Amino acid sequence: MYKIPMSLYIHMPWCVQKCPYCDFNSHTVKRTPDYEAYVEHLIKDLQHDAVFCSNRSIHSIFIGGGTPSLFSAELIDKLLLNINKIIPINKNAEITIEANPNSVDMERFNGYQQAGINRISIGVQSFQADKLVKLGRIHDPKEAITAGKLAQKLNLRSFNLDLMHGLPNQSIDDAIYDLEQAIAIAPPHLSWYQLTIEPNTLFGSKPPVLPDDDKLWEIYQRGHQLLTSHGYQQYETSAYAKEDFQCQHNLNYWRFGDYLGIGCGAHGKLTQPDGKIIRTIKTRHPKGYLEGRYLDKYYTVPEEDLPFEFFMNRFRLFEPTPKHEFEQRTYLPLQTIENQIATAIEKNYLIEDKQNWQITDHGKLFLNSLLELFL
Repeated sequence: MYKIPMSLYIHMPWCVQKCPYCDFNSHTVKRTPDYEAYVEHLIKDLQHDAVFCSNRSIHSIFIGGGTPSLFSAELIDKLLLNINKIIPINKNAEITIEANPNSVDMERFNGYQQAGINRISIGVQSFQADKLVKLGRIHDPKEAITAGKLAQKLNLRSFNLDLMHGLPNQSIDDAIYDLEQAIAIAPPHLSWYQLTIEPNTLFGSKPPVLPDDDKLWEIYQRGHQLLTSHGYQQYETSAYAKEDFQCQHNLNYWRFGDYLGIGCGAHGKLTQPDGKIIRTIKTRHPKGYLEGRYLDKYYTVPEEDLPFEFFMNRFRLFEPTPKHEFEQRTYLPLQTIENQIATAIEKNYLIEDKQNWQITDHGKLFLNSLLELFL
């Protein structure tokens, strides 16, 4: 069997406060959860999933949430040690933890690093106090800058700052100011994404006034130019990195690699030795999960859905798509999609050479139309 890289996503479901834009599976801490018990259940959850892994090792780990930095360094250390006993972690694996600026200090960052964390993703969102209040964030600009500088001092493999644009009442200058503050900290990686209003959120029921399309486009153009001028390369729709500092976990995801998902509501995708691809979805609510009911759904992806799923992921990346990767990661021959590819080229959505397909600028603008060809 072709050794498709396999990552591990770990979901930590609790937050101090639910942000009004957030539609992730996060739950407000009403009384202190039993974090230790949750880690024990994560370990058991992984033991159950190991049967799907065919003696493979872990390429990268991403601990997300929620607010994973609510968990102590000792518990993260215990978790990573047990993961390595169940499924070996590659020696050069990228291991990321998400952190809120107000829940970190040098001692905690040092503890995470000693536990094996080599990449930290800090949820800044904005460096302006009024924007942070509107977004329901519980840190202030000073804490955001302090957290970024702490990460810089640690000599980690990498660290990321999360920033949003298109915020309520945000001017173009406001958006550029946030980027300038982030660039001054010099993170190797920057996630810069537009605020979108999702259903089943507070903003969904009471939408704020957001910048119009013309202003959003100018924010993007000016921001993109600023980031590029400081050596950041856009490698994915909402991600910029210095050379060789792309997030390896996300690259594996968008390249249609495999990943285990443990924790509340986590999703997994795993290719089996016979070429079938299975998906797992874990129980969303901590109550059920902590009762030992881990697996909510499990199914095999129908063969006819694989081309769409492959390209839906792959075309988020701006790098060329190797043709052989389609065959290796879907177990389908290229002939399966030759008519759709021909149409995409005719419509100037794609160009191709002998080895690769490359999405065009026109294709990026009409990405949904391009993907619909593979439905």
